[in-house]
This record gives sequence, C-alpha cells and structure tokens, in this order.
Amino acid sequence: MIDQQVSLRGGVARLPVRPRTGRFLVLAAVFVCAACGLVYELELVALASYLIGDSVTQASVVLSVMVFAMGIGSLLAKRLRCHAAVGFGLIEAALALIGGSSALVLYASFAWLGESRHALVGFSLAIGVLIGAEIPLLMTLIQRVDRQDAGGAVADLFAADYVGALVGGLAFPFLLLPMLGQLTGALFTGAVNAAAGGALVLWVFRRDLTPRSRRLLVLANLSVIAVLATATFLVDDFERAARRAVYGDQVRVAVQTGVQEVVLTGTDRDSLGLYLDGRLRVSARDEHRYHEALVHPAMNGPRARVLVLGGGDGLAAREVLRYRDVRSVTVVEIDPAVTRLARTDPALSGLNGHAYRDPRLTAVGADAFTWLRADRHRYDVVISDLPDPGVTASTKLYSAEFYGLVAEALAPRGRLVVHAGPPEARPRTFWTVEASVRAGGLATRPYRIPGRPSGFTASPDRLGGGGGGGGGGGPEDWGFVLAGARAVGEPGLGAGAPVPRSLGESELRDGARAAERLRLPGQVPSTLIHPRYWEEA
Repeated sequence: MIDQQVSLRGGVARLPVRPRTGRFLVLAAVFVCAACGLVYELELVALASYLIGDSVTQASVVLSVMVFAMGIGSLLAKRLRCHAAVGFGLIEAALALIGGSSALVLYASFAWLGESRHALVGFSLAIGVLIGAEIPLLMTLIQRVDRQDAGGAVADLFAADYVGALVGGLAFPFLLLPMLGQLTGALFTGAVNAAAGGALVLWVFRRDLTPRSRRLLVLANLSVIAVLATATFLVDDFERAARRAVYGDQVRVAVQTGVQEVVLTGTDRDSLGLYLDGRLRVSARDEHRYHEALVHPAMNGPRARVLVLGGGDGLAAREVLRYRDVRSVTVVEIDPAVTRLARTDPALSGLNGHAYRDPRLTAVGADAFTWLRADRHRYDVVISDLPDPGVTASTKLYSAEFYGLVAEALAPRGRLVVHAGPPEARPRTFWTVEASVRAGGLATRPYRIPGRPSGFTASPDRLGGGGGGGGGGGPEDWGFVLAGARAVGEPGLGAGAPVPRSLGESELRDGARAAERLRLPGQVPSTLIHPRYWEEA
C-alpha cells in the first residue's frame, strides 16, 4: 500500500490507499449505510401496520419522527467532527444493533406487553438520530480522503445516499421479505450495516485511530455482529413463542405468503380461528352468523351465476351452494395460499362444507379490482367478502370506481352485497361504504345484524382491527349494504323492494327452524331470518 498524506484545514489523514480509492470506499459505505437505513424505516412501517393497523397513520408517525430525529442527529454530530472516524464507527455499530433488533423488540413488546406504540416511536427517534449523524461525519471523512470543494463532496455524498436508498427500498419488498421475512431480514440488514461501517473505519482510517479506539471499535462491531447472529439463530424459537403469546397455544399453521401472513389456530368448530395479517378473519364459533347475513339476502331473486370477491376460506361459498338452482360460483381470492388451506386443512374444509369439492365452484387467484376490469361475464349475485373497510390496504376495494366495475358485471335484476363494517362502532366507515356503492351507480339498502352473543369468549385476538368473516375483536354488530342496478322504468332496490331489518336474538333463534331446509349435513343450522321476517320498505 502507498501511504498518502492529504492535509485539509490543518488536518492530516494518513491513509493506506490512494485518494481516489479511499473516496470510492467512502462512497460505497455511504451507499450501503443508506440502503440499510431505508430498510430500517420500511421495517418499522411494515411491522407497525401489521401490529397496530392503519398503515397511513403508522407510516406518517415513523417517517415524521425519523426525519425530525435526523435533524437532531445532524446537530449532535458537530461535536464528533474532530473524531470523525471513531465517531462514525461507533454510530454505525449502534445503528446496526438498534435497527437490526428493532423488529424483534417491537414484536416482543406487542406479544408480551400488548402495546408497541411507545417502542415504535422510541426506535424511530433512535434510528433517526443515528442516521442524521452519518452525513456530517462522512462529509468530514471524504474531504480528508480526497481534496475537493465542499459542493462537490456534498453532491457525491448525496448521490451515493439516494442511490443506496433506492436499492434498499427495492430490496426490502422484493428480496428481504420474500426470502428472509421481517425479523430475519432486519437482523441481516443490521449485520451488513455493522460490517460496512466497521470495515471502512478499521481499514481506510485505521492510522487515524489510537490503539484504544481501534480495540473499542473491533470489540463493538464484533459484539454487535455476534448479538445479531445469535438472534438470527434463535429467531424461529422466538417467533413460535411470540405467536403462542398472541394467538394462544393452538397455532397449527403459520406461513408468510407473498401477500400476507396466514395463521390458523384450533382444531374443531369451537376453537378454529383464521388470522390474516394478524386480524381475526374467521372464528368458527360465530362465523355462520356473519356469512349467512352476508349471503342470503342477496340470494332472494335470480341466482344462477354467483361471484364471490374475496372469501377464499370458502365459507361464503358454502352458503351460496346451499341453493340447488345455483349453476356456477366463481371465487376470486388474491392469495392462493388461503384457498389451498380451505381445500386441504381438515378443520377449515370441514367448516366450509368441503365447498371446493363442489363442481359448480371455480376458484381464481387474482386481485378483485384487476380481475373485474378484464372479466366480461355477467352475474346474478356479487358477494363482496373482502377485508374490513377500516384496513387501509383494502381501500381501493371499497371505492366508487370498484363498485362501478361491479355494476357493469351485474346482470339485469342482479344484486350486490357488501360487508361494510360495524355501524355502531364505526358509523362513518359504514356510511362511507354505502355512499361509495351509490356513487358507483347502484341503489342501496343498508342493514345490520347483532354481533357475537352476550357471554361469547373470543379466540385470542389482540392484533389489529377487525375483519369480516365472523372475527375482528368481538363486534357489537355487523353492517352490510345490499344493492342493485338502477334500470330505466324499474325500481331496482328502491321503494317497494324487500329489505332485511335489524334482527334480535329471539328472532335469530326462531329463524333457525325456518332455515333448516338450507342445512348441509354436518353443518349448524342457519340463523338468518328468511323472507317471512322481511318487511317492505
């Protein structure tokens, strides 16, 4: 190696590499550190959305707190400029440890303490401060490596920083999540961060370090990498323990698909629970109340061709297939893993009456919005059994544009039914869905039924907000919107059309006998009140 001496503002850097090589290595470290920093941000946003819900709010909290903290970090870094090399090395070690372990600690705080908001804000602050301290120190280091004007150094640093952020932002959803998952992906990112920061300082700037500083950096980086490696080795045991703390002791299936995390608990009608991204989608104890109220009002009329949007669990299809005059049922589910589970899992397939064995049913793996745009068939009934309207990720499936596509897919006298959330707990959400259906060109009739009976004990459900499918943290009621096309000279679902009214517990019990004719062998009787309980508008 050729010793180079470059003086800048009275300072001397003793480097084991040429200035251009040193400059390239500093920019490479900027690139890697920027990529790791953005991965930490995305990890926090993704995990917060999963644990707390409302991805827009969580993204706003994480990003705003982090940007604020970066400003604080930049100011604090001024005190370290005279010891830029050792300061940068220690900051990267701390960032690797905090960022790499953030997902584990957030998940643990939620699983065992039931709360992760404070931890989320704390990690956003800490990571933001450390990221903000990087650029001032790197600015000092690059000017000591290669003499250039401040404007050129800033341009080079920010170019490497932005390109690194691009790579980190793309690597997170397309590489880290599919291959490693959230927890292991964060730990791996921390190890890369520690290795890059430590290698730059201990190699390029090692002659600027005192023996004590060198030993401190070596010990700090080795300790961080050892901690992250140990956590990676134990992460599977940690996830199993955390899932037991969140979902109970009866977790049978836990898989991260390309769309969501799917967890199945329990083995029988009393304990079976299906969770999608942490939200209870199906509770076997009361799902029949939800699915019968969703399906049967819309089946009052022509029903030869039925389209189910969502509902990959097969439970809405089970109710549709009770009608012998139904000729075809198409289920459009975005996650093939859910339909595969509904076909093959003994408990879930038993609960849905082995609906996927019925030759009338066709399953399609596609996004409902995209599929409706391309489909040219007409349907007598469209059943929207989609994620809860309060979940930000499903917003487009409750838009006026979406219902416009549904209206085009309806046959004459066709009907649409939509799960619109609990009217009592979230009235604004419910009436927004109803207004969106009307904006899509359909006439609407909203209705509701009571939720879980008094004294009902839910499966463990501490995650997120409620979904449909008989889950969602014990709703007091379930709200639906029944809709039909407005045709010239026809009332559609306007005045004079039958509409189900709010049903009481006594009526639900009495209605079970009236619905016996729709019962499948081995299934509980229907609890929906049928036409004799309808009233004219």
